[in-house]
Amino acid sequence: MALIPQYRNDAYTGGNVQVRSAASIIAILCALASFYFSSQGRELPGFLLALVAIVAGMVGGVKALSPRVSGGILSMIAVGLGVIAVLFAIVALLF
Repeated sequence: MALIPQYRNDAYTGGNVQVRSAASIIAILCALASFYFSSQGRELPGFLLALVAIVAGMVGGVKALSPRVSGGILSMIAVGLGVIAVLFAIVALLF
């Protein structure tokens, strides 16, 4: 039996298709929302969203260890943005 790739509507639908980790996408969105809230003078929601971004980025990084899930670099970026967002929220709170 020959292994023939399966195509449907010009898209590959075969076996090992990678999907992005939803946790890493949520982490990036939380980090961006954290920057927004901190810049608008709402430091507590900004700080909390930054913490959610860090935790979700770490969860996305753990999920990216699976060969079926991609997004490891997105998770590292999200954790980095979360750390910067925490610092940004603290600076916004002080000044």
